[in-house]
Amino acid sequence: EGNPICIRIPWDRNPEALAKWAEAKTGFPWIDAIMTQLRQEGWIHYLARNAVTCFLTRGDLWINWEEGMKIFEELLLDADWSVNAGSWLCHSCSSFFQQFFHCYCPVGFGRRIDPNGDFIRCYLPVLRDFPAKFIYDPWNAPDDVQRAAKCVIGMDYPKPMVNHAEASRLNIERMRQIYQ
Repeated sequence: EGNPICIRIPWDRNPEALAKWAEAKTGFPWIDAIMTQLRQEGWIHYLARNAVTCFLTRGDLWINWEEGMKIFEELLLDADWSVNAGSWLCHSCSSFFQQFFHCYCPVGFGRRIDPNGDFIRCYLPVLRDFPAKFIYDPWNAPDDVQRAAKCVIGMDYPKPMVNHAEASRLNIERMRQIYQ
């Protein structure tokens, strides 16, 4: 607030959703694996940073970028305030980057760059026995596939905290209104 370079976005205050994101309990394996890597190793690839930034802010949860930035500052070994703040401003579309209509899909993006789900299997061992077909969206696996993988969604691993298609559509429209 009060920063003339920032666009005034009425972000939601949702401590419960913020905690799920920070603790890798969103129910989206790609997002949770990234946040787990960040917690365990203190580093994540820049595309992974972009994906979880988008998910927290304009993509899915509509939570203030400053909340995510604080968590990154705490967890990143390579944290640099100016780089971190600039990146969060950019990818939340709160300032100079205005391609708000492009959101990282928490299922499709990971599937494109790691079709077998090896990254998820590494950081979320609870999902390691899922077939590649369902590793990014295990809630779509039939019950027998979940039981065979020894991971029932909603019991052993959380259900998705939001419907990505609905949340991103709503948030793109919110951004469209803000940028008018």
